[in-house]
Amino acid sequence: MKNIMRTIVLAVLLLAFLSSSALAQTKIATVDLPKLFYGYYKTKLAQAAIEDRATQLDKDDRSMKDDLKTASDEYQQLLAQANDQAISADERDRRNQAAADKLKQCEDRRTAIDQYERQAQSTLNDQRQRMHEKILDDIQAVVSAKAKTGGYTLVFDKASQAATGTSIVLYSVPEIDLTADVLNQLNAGAPIDLTPTNSAPAVSSMPSLLNTNSP
Repeated sequence: MKNIMRTIVLAVLLLAFLSSSALAQTKIATVDLPKLFYGYYKTKLAQAAIEDRATQLDKDDRSMKDDLKTASDEYQQLLAQANDQAISADERDRRNQAAADKLKQCEDRRTAIDQYERQAQSTLNDQRQRMHEKILDDIQAVVSAKAKTGGYTLVFDKASQAATGTSIVLYSVPEIDLTADVLNQLNAGAPIDLTPTNSAPAVSSMPSLLNTNSP
């Protein structure tokens, strides 16, 4: 029994020693991924391109809704004329038919607007997703290169959170943070008039596309 206990103790001590040795050889660094993402000049360029696209889509959407409003007003006028007892029955019938045709036109335009808005949102979402993936690929490449050059085994995102909402990295010394170096390399070719900052840009909204109530 004593021999068994001695063997177990020795095994535990050996595992502890090996784990400590492996940990001692592990070189860890951190980055702040949101600062890298929003501070990268290509993020700003991509955001601007998406804003321009959203503005154009929004403009087209409003134009279509203005046309629908005009058609709806014309329908109401034709409907009122069709009920005007001062005109002949034949003329009322003609205006009734014109009103029915105009109503069909309004319904077709409303359907077209709904389809346009769904497609517009899909287009913007796809563009945002492609931008997001491309920028993360750029960041990943630079972080990986920095880690290999510095001999780091692991690089943690110190801004990430666990499911509990608490930070995954509870403590780290500034000396092991690579954020500034990575951001400088990412922005080495930035245009002069797009000096990056670490603040996240405001999220663009498209009022008429997000609020799709017909006039």
